[in-house]
Amino acid sequence: MNSQEPEKFNFDGLFILEMANNHQGSMEHGKNIIAAYAPVVAAAGVRAAMKFQFRDLDTFIHPDFRDSAEYKHIPRFLGTRLTKDEFGQLVEAAREAGFISMATPSDEASVDLMNELGVEVVKIASASAPDWPLLEKIAAIGKPVVCSTGGMTLEEVDNLVSFFQHRGVDFALMHCVAIYPTPNYKHNLERVRVLSERHPKITIGFSTHEDPDNTEIIKLAYAKGARVFERHIGLPTDIIKLNAYSSAPDQLERWLDSYNDAVEIIGSEAAAATPNDPDERDALVLQMRGAYATRRIKKGQAISAEDVFFAMPLQDSQLPSGRCKPGLLADRDYEAREALSVAMIPAVPKNKEIIYQALHKVKAMLNLAKVSVNEEETAVTVIHPDGLENFFSCGAVGIDVIESAFGKRLLVMLPGQVLPRRYHKGKEKTFQVLSGSVDASLAERPRIFHPGDVFSAARGVWYGFSTPKGAIIEELSLGGIDDDSYYADKTINHRPPADRETPLVRWGRHQFDNQ
Repeated sequence: MNSQEPEKFNFDGLFILEMANNHQGSMEHGKNIIAAYAPVVAAAGVRAAMKFQFRDLDTFIHPDFRDSAEYKHIPRFLGTRLTKDEFGQLVEAAREAGFISMATPSDEASVDLMNELGVEVVKIASASAPDWPLLEKIAAIGKPVVCSTGGMTLEEVDNLVSFFQHRGVDFALMHCVAIYPTPNYKHNLERVRVLSERHPKITIGFSTHEDPDNTEIIKLAYAKGARVFERHIGLPTDIIKLNAYSSAPDQLERWLDSYNDAVEIIGSEAAAATPNDPDERDALVLQMRGAYATRRIKKGQAISAEDVFFAMPLQDSQLPSGRCKPGLLADRDYEAREALSVAMIPAVPKNKEIIYQALHKVKAMLNLAKVSVNEEETAVTVIHPDGLENFFSCGAVGIDVIESAFGKRLLVMLPGQVLPRRYHKGKEKTFQVLSGSVDASLAERPRIFHPGDVFSAARGVWYGFSTPKGAIIEELSLGGIDDDSYYADKTINHRPPADRETPLVRWGRHQFDNQ
């Protein structure tokens, strides 16, 4: 992150508790709501914002309609009016209770009130999302924003995203269905996934209005990718009854428990990438087969298919059936029906295994980034300047899209790989990061590049890359000169070309079958 760039607000895992007008126009009742919900949030272990609704009622409602019963919201808004001082006390009470302070301003004067009271986060209601004069006022104050998108087309959401991005607003979007309460068939939670894919750099949330006893919707929303959640709350009394979409404290407790269950059930991205539960592994091993000798085998003998049979149990340190391949050398003498040892697997993998493992990882990265290549026509090269055996720490895979005086190539770097510093005498290269991030050294200057960033290396300019989490880089080159890389590490320059790169035929399909 640039040292001059302001720190971004963390929207992920934020719960917005919408008090709305459930304070019933009473500051004391509002304080009671805050006090009742603080321990619920603390017990669930989540971050929460207490949200108020600000309206300058003297200007927000036209004078000719203040006594009108035709518009149902007008008498409700007027009947729950609070003064600026009362709202200030509620905002302070929310902060003291551990909540992030948040408010929905419905007019420009209310934006000024937010600033005056030091409210930390702005919430934009679905009805205000197309209100461009109000959005301009909100964008100008520099606070983080959560914006609901109820009733908007995807094109209207795109316009909203562009508006905020052009003004440097730190924001999240909320899928919202503005029907109170929302029946199941109206929720359209697929919209959360669509918004997440359409705007992958933006946190997407879900503003809920379902029956407060329904604890299943939040699980589904989380599974679809929602990471910010909003819920109307209130505090019932002998006199005050809650509406059909606002939660009482015990209902919110069950709702948050359901969220935590969903987080636990779905798991993390890291866990999805490397499932390695010891209990699961132990259970599976009990059903696996191991390799056993069918006859006497001498030490050093190449194992053939006739020398082994597979049966359970798979014993400790035994060669599993899935790793027994013809050509393995016996590590010692074996008698018939004796379990073969896993020790006969070479410590250094064969070139074929390295290359195929690399290609599988590269194809997965391309699929995740939604980058398509023509496998029938593209030339692929495994780049390994420090030797193929060190590919996973030093190297990349190059996929040639255009081969001419003007060349276009995709460089796919796996997590943890580096491409050592080098320069070109005849080629000029321009790079654009398509996916991941790249730590680059250009003319001795370190830089970090992210998706969409473009940078160049002119003839004779030293450059090198590393990537902690992997990256896909588009490389454009001018000047078709073969063997034009000169490395700072002179030992690489002295390696023959075959020790630095392995060209593949049709992505290596059947190329190494006999190795």
